[in-house]
Amino acid sequence: MSLSQEDTLLIVDDEEVNRAILANIFSSEYAILEAEDGQVGLDAIQAHSSSLSAILLDVVMPRVNGLEVLRRLHQQGLTQRIPVFLITADLGGETMRQAYELGVMDVIFKPVIPYVVQRRVNSVVELFRARRRLGAEVERQRDQLLLQAEKLAEMGIGMVEALATAIEFRSDESGEHVHRIHDITCHLLSNTPLGEGLSQEQIRQIGLGAVTHDVGKISIPDAVLNKKGRLTPEEYELMKTHTVKGAQLLSQIPQMRDHAAYRYAYDIALHHHERWDGGGYPHHLVGDETPIWTQIVSLADVYDALVSKRCYKDAFSAQKAMDMILGGECGVFNPKLLKYFQQAEPVLRKFYPHMEGVG
Repeated sequence: MSLSQEDTLLIVDDEEVNRAILANIFSSEYAILEAEDGQVGLDAIQAHSSSLSAILLDVVMPRVNGLEVLRRLHQQGLTQRIPVFLITADLGGETMRQAYELGVMDVIFKPVIPYVVQRRVNSVVELFRARRRLGAEVERQRDQLLLQAEKLAEMGIGMVEALATAIEFRSDESGEHVHRIHDITCHLLSNTPLGEGLSQEQIRQIGLGAVTHDVGKISIPDAVLNKKGRLTPEEYELMKTHTVKGAQLLSQIPQMRDHAAYRYAYDIALHHHERWDGGGYPHHLVGDETPIWTQIVSLADVYDALVSKRCYKDAFSAQKAMDMILGGECGVFNPKLLKYFQQAEPVLRKFYPHMEGVG
């Protein structure tokens, strides 16, 4: 019989006759392992712990006694996984008290009565097997639920990505805008010190959040969104509400709230028009009150707007765009962010086909 299955019984007793009696009782149901003292028993447990259904443990033995074996098993947490039965002739209450405190499953007194010990051991073994089966089923169902939740979350983020792209088309802009913001954000976080302390998975989630930065524009009327001339003060105030509306929209999508990207997406949608000096909106945050990933999306959004053709303007050259940004014409940005953005800008041009070959 293979010891790789959980059908092995370990008998630890220094008396050969006692081991023989117990082995005779259980040999038709289990593979039998024998140990002549506590130390040999511990070695056997170490070697075969995954295949043991139960341990029958004598108390009085040379080298390491039964209570000490039990104590070590308890310290290792093995008594939670393998039922231990103490076999003893000691009717004193102190031995029983210590044994139960150390996690013994049952105490069986010598001389053993075969059908009684067999019934008691088998009942507990079956209980442990049922508990393991139940645990495995719970784990399986948990994994299925997690997988379903992940699929729902991916559906949610996919829906928002589609919505964000649709909004870009609605505002007479290329749907590639949101993908360029994603690419620029991930590039800066992955290739400059701006992303220090962030894992690649976090950067991936931030990139997803960047895609939804303008999702609130769904609430802005076409007449304002696609106006070719300068907005009136009233229209500008209406346009500014897309930050708050976007955050509200994201918070009302259950699948989005459960997604790892949600905290980034929410903050980016709400705060991507804040500025380093507090001159932005909607909350006039100052300095690093705005997280670095949102600051990056903010600058990427400005750069993309400058170098792309919009309904109200032609595209500026990359050099002109950088001059305007560095000159403060588009608001005040984090000096550290500007430094690394300026260093990376020649590489960022690869995201703009119309800039290919332009110095």
